[in-house]
Amino acid sequence: MVTVGALTLLSRVAGFVRDLATAAILGAGPIADAFFVALKLPNFFRRVTAEGAFTVSFVPLYADLKQKEGEAAANKFAANAMGIMTAILLPFTLVCMVAMPLIMWAIAPGFGEGTVRYDLAVMFSRITFPYLLLMSVTALLGGVLNAHDRFAPFAAAPILFNLTMVACLFATELFFPNAGYALSWGVTIAGVVQLVFVWFCARRAGIVILPTKPVISPEIRRLFKLMVPGILGAGVVQINLFADVIIASFLPEGAVSHLYYADRLNQLPLGTVGIAIGTALLPMLSKAVSSEDPTEIERLFNRGLEACFVLALPAALALGLAAEPIILTLFQRGAFTVADATVTASVLMGYSIGLPAYVAGKVFSTACYARQDTKTPVIVACISVAFNIIVALFSVFVLDMGVAGIALATGFAGWVQIGVLWRILHKRRHLTFDDRFKFVMPRVIGASLLMAAVVVLCMYGFEEYFSTSGIKRLLALATLVGAGGLAYLATIFATRAMTVQDLKNYFRKTSKQTELP
Repeated sequence: MVTVGALTLLSRVAGFVRDLATAAILGAGPIADAFFVALKLPNFFRRVTAEGAFTVSFVPLYADLKQKEGEAAANKFAANAMGIMTAILLPFTLVCMVAMPLIMWAIAPGFGEGTVRYDLAVMFSRITFPYLLLMSVTALLGGVLNAHDRFAPFAAAPILFNLTMVACLFATELFFPNAGYALSWGVTIAGVVQLVFVWFCARRAGIVILPTKPVISPEIRRLFKLMVPGILGAGVVQINLFADVIIASFLPEGAVSHLYYADRLNQLPLGTVGIAIGTALLPMLSKAVSSEDPTEIERLFNRGLEACFVLALPAALALGLAAEPIILTLFQRGAFTVADATVTASVLMGYSIGLPAYVAGKVFSTACYARQDTKTPVIVACISVAFNIIVALFSVFVLDMGVAGIALATGFAGWVQIGVLWRILHKRRHLTFDDRFKFVMPRVIGASLLMAAVVVLCMYGFEEYFSTSGIKRLLALATLVGAGGLAYLATIFATRAMTVQDLKNYFRKTSKQTELP
């Protein structure tokens, strides 16, 4: 998990640099709105087919086949799956590129045909959509590598994505009409770079997977059977994000961009912790379930959930409380105005409310996927999405909260999701909190509250610096973050909620149950 977390963090930092450059050049205007819609469209299908239903269904099947019938049989299954994936996604990609004007009416109806946002969104989406096929194949290879306990290559691939995007952005004046075109082409170019990188990493590991003629084998039938509810579940979750965009498209120009920039900051801890834990935990839990090892299953679940709250709870409080100084310091420059920063900060506050729930939800969902249960997350996702859409519509059109109301609804929807998942897993006796988890959690909560008090005091103390610009504001933010982080770490180590040895023991495959500190 540490390797995946470190690489994911590096990727998020690289992505953050990309977002800073994007904000300074594009700001939150019509071109930015159009690009963010174009970026979200292939990502929607990618997360549903590749990193959503396919990955959570494919990895346990591949790992089980590898353990029971050997690596050759597992690789034959992977090659067949790649052939079927290509045969389905290639024509699907071409059809969507042609039908993009019609699709835009469904995903951003508020843009309106003939407007700048609509025309650019159609063009940008046609450029970015091939990324779906490229990244889907990359995800398959990444799943194979993960099943071989080689997590680094797939975790490092997004770093190449962000570096490619930054390179294209800075090459705008040389090759592209504007930064929106540069970023759109950057998406597809980055897809090619990621695929080549992961394929060569697999080849160096002695794993050569190439698409074969599609054959509907028993393993493929099992894969499809698991994927159907998974597609619904992952699709329903992504509807949450698309619902946000659809509603925001009816708001003034810049609303879609405000959602994007706030979500990117929210994704920094969510992606670093949630994706790292989910990526490492799924194959480990799958092996433990396949080996019928209840002790290891319980250990992995509790340590994963523990890591989620240890890292995500203080991050959520810090982002929520210090949203405005964070946005002002990091984004307010160039085309990104003070007004944009204020609105984006209010959106970030709403998103941060659900941050711990969405991170922990990765562990709860993985507990289902490892048992090849893709139906339960579907039911829970439907409840969460329904709640999100209803509350978002009410907040925007009845309470007139604007784009901040959309984020607030999404934040609360995360807690609805984890609450329902907890109840279901508890009834099935798949969820047992061990003594260590019960020891750690109250101390993590206390340390987080102390950190929050330190952050608030720093905000008041440095209020004068945050109202200016330049190095003073940057130093004030660094001091705020440093003071809050030191207060939190000092408290959790002083209360023995976590030790250095505990950090080493997270997700060690052969370690016994960690003793209480």
